[in-house]
Amino acid sequence: MSERKVLSKYYPPDFDPSRLTRQKKSHDDHAAKLQTVRLMSPFSMQCTSCGEYIYKGRKFNARKETTDEKYLTISIYRFYIRCTRCSAQISFKTDPKQMDYQVESGAKRNFEPWRDNKLVDETEEERLDRLEREEQEEEAAQRDVMAALEAKTLDAKTEMAVADALDEIRVRNARLDRTQQAASEERNSGNVAGSNRTAEEMEDDEAARLAFKNAAGERVIRMAPEQEEIEADSGIAIPSFQRSNRKNKKAAGKLALGIKKSREN
Repeated sequence: MSERKVLSKYYPPDFDPSRLTRQKKSHDDHAAKLQTVRLMSPFSMQCTSCGEYIYKGRKFNARKETTDEKYLTISIYRFYIRCTRCSAQISFKTDPKQMDYQVESGAKRNFEPWRDNKLVDETEEERLDRLEREEQEEEAAQRDVMAALEAKTLDAKTEMAVADALDEIRVRNARLDRTQQAASEERNSGNVAGSNRTAEEMEDDEAARLAFKNAAGERVIRMAPEQEEIEADSGIAIPSFQRSNRKNKKAAGKLALGIKKSREN
């Protein structure tokens, strides 16, 4: 890295320092007073050559010249710039008396309504009064800015409080919704369980009824031969509609058993 920054120069083998001749620079007074500076245009202007508008704050590489004019021991400077369109030379100088600039050549200043002709004729006392008023206005504007900032801060705090309250309300509403949803799910599950229990109970009742029916049918079938023997021995005739009816068959079986027991006794 150090070799890259070496400032050594190459001297050819036939280099002869005695052949070098020094050339004297011309000491022109006008050229000596000029120096290149970087500035922004202090006002809006229009080029008189091409009509190009140059707005305030446009940056230029200008030449600065110190003039022999002075105002209250304040030096007056002249600046030379080039038009951005036609490269025509524009010159203007400082004006310490009016705290402004004056266009000399190459352009004309645009109309500015805030400039008043009274500033040219005002005295020093009037100027001091005007400066004091402007300073007071600036202080009042700064106070207004502070008041506006405080009001904005209060508004921001209020908005934050309102946002927090809204968040709390949303959280509470969400909690209530979840509670209601859980309760409804429990009710639905209870209804389903009740319906399931009802169905199971109905199935159990149906199974018991079928079992009872089968048991009663088998008992009637087993007692049928005994009933025929009792009918033959006793001569008691049982109506046919009772044998056809399942409930009457049960009653007929009981009656036959009673008759049989009475005969044995």
